[in-house]
Amino acid sequence: MTTPSATHQKADLPPGQNAYMRIVHDIRAGALTPGDRLIEAELAERFGMSRTPVREAIHQLGTEGLVVHTPRLGITIRALDRSEISELYEMRAVLESTSARFAARAASAVELEEIEAIQSAMMDAKTSEERYHQNQNFHAAIMNAARNRFLLRAVLAVQKTLLVLGRSTMEDPDRAEVAVTEHLAIISALKARDEDEAEHTMRRHIQRAHAARLRQLREAKPQEPDFHNV
Repeated sequence: MTTPSATHQKADLPPGQNAYMRIVHDIRAGALTPGDRLIEAELAERFGMSRTPVREAIHQLGTEGLVVHTPRLGITIRALDRSEISELYEMRAVLESTSARFAARAASAVELEEIEAIQSAMMDAKTSEERYHQNQNFHAAIMNAARNRFLLRAVLAVQKTLLVLGRSTMEDPDRAEVAVTEHLAIISALKARDEDEAEHTMRRHIQRAHAARLRQLREAKPQEPDFHNV
């Protein structure tokens, strides 16, 4: 049987980066979940490569905070508690709303047209996977239009950590439908060059994504007390 990662192999990438991308794909798709072990030999056999590039990929994942060393288990996918998830979404709201403010000021007419085109493609998406990728493209286009490399790096770091949560909230048709309306409000503010409204609509969009994520987690697993906040 073809594994999820096998269909996403990039032949033109160096072996270590190829292995990295395939593991990241499996994390995002939910094929690898928090607490799952990453065993070099098993991954190397599944990917059809030696253990060296797999080891390189796991090391990169470790530097990015996506995997941790767990006593008696070895390398496992990092698990985030609910406090960490909320903190990450709070940071995402701050950073991406700032990106929207900057984009309202700095985006070119061509960039605004591209953002609209991406949104149209997202609305026409036939699968949740396609919808997810167009949503990623939408946010990336706004970050690029903000023209601030330091802000971009900070956003990417937060998004990288959020990968360990697995399946996107865009896979929920109800959330995706609401997100379309939120995106259109963001686009309207960007085109009007209204920096305050662009910041406000993006912040509200991320806050609602946060609520959708917590609901997704609650439905997947009953909430337990978070003793970090006691």
